[in-house]
Amino acid sequence: MAISIRDAVPADAATILRFITDLAIYEKAEDEVEATVELLTDSLFGTGSVSRAIICEVDGAPAGFAVWFYNYSTWQARKGLYLEDLYVTPEHRGSGAGKMLLKHLARIALAEGCGRFEWSVLDWNEPAIRVYEAIGAEPLSEWTRYRLTGKELEALASS
Repeated sequence: MAISIRDAVPADAATILRFITDLAIYEKAEDEVEATVELLTDSLFGTGSVSRAIICEVDGAPAGFAVWFYNYSTWQARKGLYLEDLYVTPEHRGSGAGKMLLKHLARIALAEGCGRFEWSVLDWNEPAIRVYEAIGAEPLSEWTRYRLTGKELEALASS
């Protein structure tokens, strides 16, 4: 089995959408997916895009993906790499594909001068947590993530 990782290209948008949908189903949030091929093509590959994506292939066939963007740490006065999503198809889990995606992103973070490589995981996703702890990642239990979307976001903006 040959595992490889490459930068995503616009022609990958449909595959990325399939992976996003599969991930949302796994996370019990399928009804929250608003992405379309057109929106992904524009937001990942269009002018001014702030996000990037990679595709993991096993024997030349897509087996997973990751999407990330750069954030900023005022304390470090450096950018960081924030992993928004990482997904590996069920049939390729345990093959090392997920770990290869994480290693690839760690190399990008170092090459780009990032001071951090961060991501979030659902507290019930034990398989992912085991992988993350196995590579030396530590949970930031003292931080609580907050989010505004939809009507609440609009209400704050218009207040």
